[in-house]
Amino acid sequence: MDLGVVSVRYARALLKSALSMKLDTKVYADMQTLAASYIQVPQLRFTIDNPMLAKDQKQLLLETACGAVSCELTKQFIKLVLEEGRENALQLMANSFVTLYRQQKDITRGRLITATAVSPKAEAKMKQMVETKTQGTVEFETEVNPDLIGGFILEYDTYRMDASVKSRLNSILTQLKR
Repeated sequence: MDLGVVSVRYARALLKSALSMKLDTKVYADMQTLAASYIQVPQLRFTIDNPMLAKDQKQLLLETACGAVSCELTKQFIKLVLEEGRENALQLMANSFVTLYRQQKDITRGRLITATAVSPKAEAKMKQMVETKTQGTVEFETEVNPDLIGGFILEYDTYRMDASVKSRLNSILTQLKR
């Protein structure tokens, strides 16, 4: 069976259980941390997929070393995944859960990239603008990229507004080359 299908089924079952037990926000935080751990520590995937490592050691590694687990339901979920031999899809399950949770709770991810750090007031104003446009909750993050020279890039959903000096200079350069 396709790993994508398997991971979505497991994630959907976990979300259903988490919602019924009212632990959805805790499990959501755990799954975000777990997914981030796989990205931040590339060797984690190889270690968890290693058949020579005992399942209880894998469980302990996922619970403690990653700092990924704070909820009992998440611990039980990881144990089930390991018992079923589906650890190779755990990263996909975590990502699928995060996606399903965001759809369920109408959460949009937004990102503001600027050349210099912005004030909390400006960040809050941009976040509020995105919340108004999307009619939902926004998980907002800011990033500083000095290569932009000035201005900003705002991204959410499939929308991207590039008001950076760098993109304007590149546009002028393209027009001059014609």
